[in-house]
Amino acid sequence: MIDATLLIRLACDTAGNFTIDPAEGKRKSPGRGAYLCRNTDCFAKAQKSKGLERSFKRAIPAEIYEQLKTECELRSTLPSSDD
Repeated sequence: MIDATLLIRLACDTAGNFTIDPAEGKRKSPGRGAYLCRNTDCFAKAQKSKGLERSFKRAIPAEIYEQLKTECELRSTLPSSDD
């Protein structure tokens, strides 16, 4: 089972607004959510394959991708639960 703290959750509310749930906390931003591992290679693959667009059935704004990339880079430096 994957530890949810190792994932980044992107949520989209009914108005189409995207939010990135914080690393800590309950991860309860309202709306549909999609999870992405914090590995920058996974991020690049998800962006190239448009996997998030398929999950949300809508385009993901460029600024959200930039925020996700930053989150992946920051979180990839955090120790994993295997350490």
